[in-house]
Amino acid sequence: MNRALLYLVIGLVLTGCRKGMVVQQHLGPLAEEQFFPNGSASRVPPEYTVARGQLHEDQQFFTGQIGQQLASTLPMPVTPQLLARGRERFDIYCSVCHGRTAEGNGMIVQRGFPQPPSFHEPRLRNAPIGYFFYVITNGYGVMFSYASRVAPEDRWAIAAYIRALQLSENAGEGDLDAEGRKQLGRGVK
Repeated sequence: MNRALLYLVIGLVLTGCRKGMVVQQHLGPLAEEQFFPNGSASRVPPEYTVARGQLHEDQQFFTGQIGQQLASTLPMPVTPQLLARGRERFDIYCSVCHGRTAEGNGMIVQRGFPQPPSFHEPRLRNAPIGYFFYVITNGYGVMFSYASRVAPEDRWAIAAYIRALQLSENAGEGDLDAEGRKQLGRGVK
């Protein structure tokens, strides 16, 4: 009886040592195989499958809209780091057409490309900030979409920087605090 029990235990232990998961056929996802009837090694994901981390639940952050309206606020706080990042990204992606001061006179325009509008014209100064994000994402006129080139957080940083450019170019003395007027040499009234 003990011997039969010993053989049973040894048999169970040895069957548990199979390397079934290790010793199996490995198929590359895009390889041609005869595993499936269509000749591929993997199946097409079911319709509406969303990759992990790509759900984009925050509509404002990923589209620049709240419902059907363009967002009038940033989905993140405005910080010096955000504006610095926006300036850096603007200089890389936008200034070639729009110019460093957003007047629409970038190097490409000087070489014959159609001139974009100045960001300082009233129509764009009064546009909600979501408009800039939306245009960067989807393109407008001869401007193509930058959605595949600029990450959403960088698109918002660019939009914030555009708004800062607009404010800086169109600010008056009345927009300054006492310290700002003092720096201008106007004193405090």
